[in-house]
Amino acid sequence: MKKLVLTMLFGLIALAGYSQARWDVQFGMNFSNMTKLDETKALPGFKLGIGMDYAFTDNWSFQSGLMFASKGFKVKEGGWKATQRPIYLDIPLLAAYKFNITDDIKFVVDAGPYLAIGLGGKYKDDDDDDWKVFDDEGSNWKRFDLGIQWGVGVELGEHYLVNFTGQNGFITPYDFPSEYDGDKPKNMTFTIGIGYRF
Repeated sequence: MKKLVLTMLFGLIALAGYSQARWDVQFGMNFSNMTKLDETKALPGFKLGIGMDYAFTDNWSFQSGLMFASKGFKVKEGGWKATQRPIYLDIPLLAAYKFNITDDIKFVVDAGPYLAIGLGGKYKDDDDDDWKVFDDEGSNWKRFDLGIQWGVGVELGEHYLVNFTGQNGFITPYDFPSEYDGDKPKNMTFTIGIGYRF
């Protein structure tokens, strides 16, 4: 897995050497949950990282990056509360289409697959249980996730970005109890983000 991440990182750096490629920094607020589970609630979190936009034409570009993102969910039952907050490295691979609204504002629509690699995170509950999501023996989280990412946004002038992004996972990321076997819950995340492009 480390070799895959390094290969993709070197690929992004190589693309950035071309004049059509531009780097950006991005920050966003996440709201994550699991699909098909009535007991879970959305968990606020963050997304932070570097992005790359490689323009093929005035309208079409390839977008990728390395994004640190907190995901997971929370459960509230009566007065009891628990949170699962895994931290992932997200690598999106997106096709983006842009068109001008005005001379200084572009509207952007993008979609494509994403790869996510679990880095860490915590489980906590009101019974004083506290363990690392991917590393401790009691953890049932899988370190790899894959899914589809889509988004809409605007580019303001040459530098400023505002976007709304959604992710839907294809892989059940957690070994749920047997009563959930038919449901196969997946990661689901929505992000409101801003960025600065260099």
